[in-house]
Amino acid sequence: MFVYIWIMNVGSLSLQKITIMKASILLKVFFVLPLLLFADYILMAILGCTTCLFGLGEEFYCSSFCLAGKIILALSAIFFGYLIFPDIKAIFKLKKHGASA
Repeated sequence: MFVYIWIMNVGSLSLQKITIMKASILLKVFFVLPLLLFADYILMAILGCTTCLFGLGEEFYCSSFCLAGKIILALSAIFFGYLIFPDIKAIFKLKKHGASA
């Protein structure tokens, strides 16, 4: 990581911009992703407590509840992919358009 930054030529992107982009990805992976997973956990716990309050049995938990959990987790994964895709695209764009030595 640091070796690549130091051997870049002067005409390429500045050190500060690369550091900010990598910090943005790290922030999203280590802060936003756990927060999103925690929100999923809380949402599923609320849904489970509510269905238990209404007296739904094992048949509901083995079918509809699992399906709802998979849908919520898939939507979270799509949302996280949407959040991180521009940063990853920018990194690959930097490597693609870098000046040759």
